[in-house]
Amino acid sequence: MAQRMEKDTMGEIAVPATALYGAQTQRALDNIAIASERRLPAAFLRALALVKGAAATANAQADVLDAAIADAIDVAAAAVVAGEHLDAFPVSVFQTGSGTSSNMNMNEVLATLASRQSGQTVHPNDHVNCSQSSNDVVPSAIQVAAMLELEALLLPAITGLERCLQNRAPELETVVKTGRTHLMDAMPVTLGFELRTWELQLQECRQRLADLCPRLQALPIGGSAVGTGVNVPAGYVDALLQALQARVGVRFTAAAMPSTRMAAQDVSVECSACLRSVALVLVKMSNDLRWMGSGPLAGLGEIRLQALQPGSSIMPGKVNPVVPEAVLMAATEVLGNDATVVLAAQSGSFQLNVMLPLIADKLLGGIALLADACAAMGGCIDGFEPCADHAGDTVARNPILVTALNPVIGYEAAAAIAKRAYREGRPVLEVALEDTELTREELASLLDPLPLARGTEKDFPRR
Repeated sequence: MAQRMEKDTMGEIAVPATALYGAQTQRALDNIAIASERRLPAAFLRALALVKGAAATANAQADVLDAAIADAIDVAAAAVVAGEHLDAFPVSVFQTGSGTSSNMNMNEVLATLASRQSGQTVHPNDHVNCSQSSNDVVPSAIQVAAMLELEALLLPAITGLERCLQNRAPELETVVKTGRTHLMDAMPVTLGFELRTWELQLQECRQRLADLCPRLQALPIGGSAVGTGVNVPAGYVDALLQALQARVGVRFTAAAMPSTRMAAQDVSVECSACLRSVALVLVKMSNDLRWMGSGPLAGLGEIRLQALQPGSSIMPGKVNPVVPEAVLMAATEVLGNDATVVLAAQSGSFQLNVMLPLIADKLLGGIALLADACAAMGGCIDGFEPCADHAGDTVARNPILVTALNPVIGYEAAAAIAKRAYREGRPVLEVALEDTELTREELASLLDPLPLARGTEKDFPRR
């Protein structure tokens, strides 16, 4: 491979001749070879480029950067934001904990592109990194990327899954099935009731994310090296935030104290916790769907999931719940990511957290995974069929229906009827007809599964 010599404060180093990056990026590649193929998410790189372009504009307005150079940097940054040159960012997630290697990788690439575009010599530190430090830029880019990914991917995906549940629930409100607590038979519910439960869980997850957004939008930019704003010119932060808003349409603000988002990563932990709540809803949905669709002969058989692919390499005709299982794995990874973010957030010593690249990787990876998982789950909800007759027959044989007689005959008498019905394998109604003074019509009304599933209020005699 043809090479060229590049120079930094540590001396000369050979760099691939065609590389857009320079000496500091090459040192990062040479010195640390841990999962070298695992690069930071494209969403982070785009956000970092967004910050760099906005910083160049702000520096020109603050009169600390030549306008022509600032424009050239902005044009170069816009190209990266558009998805160009992503192969020019080879630095692994596992690097210096401040993300300095990735920051300098971006600085060097933008300096090269801006130099070519402007015909001037654009310096990665003096120009592209003007008024900045890795220590405020990298955590700012994490928050910008998370905010934009939430808006573009996850929030619409959650809304879409809610809509699937809203659309299906009404048609399933008359499908009565056995409720279960401790995996044991309980009072009946409707299939629509279960879908509405999931829907409300997702709504609350979406609300948590919405509540988080103002804190996620408060950036530590301008904190510079240790949060005090050293070497940051007057007016720079406001101008940068205005430039960011003009580019992405989101109003970012300045953190009251940049150090709160540089020395610590509380807002990333909060964001990860919100992702965890979404993952847990998807876990519940997936497991409930798998249980309800289990069988077809020896399981619950309350729904029939869409048959998508052969389920076994040896058992002909077997069909598995592939989508819920795939969603379960994605959600499980998100839960693991959350644990990693929490542990990484513990590495804030004095004025800086030193696991920022890992936090960026896990946080943004979780957002993307959940967005895909919600879309997959929506297809599963749309595609399953209720096995209404089988579910209804199971409810009708369920002695736990005797619970409905508690207000009329008392708990102990109802328990005796339930035990006898279990023991003799007979319907509760028939046993109750023999053991109480209630008529068949009264018992049929009291034990009707659909009103019980809907929680219909009734008038009962005082005991």
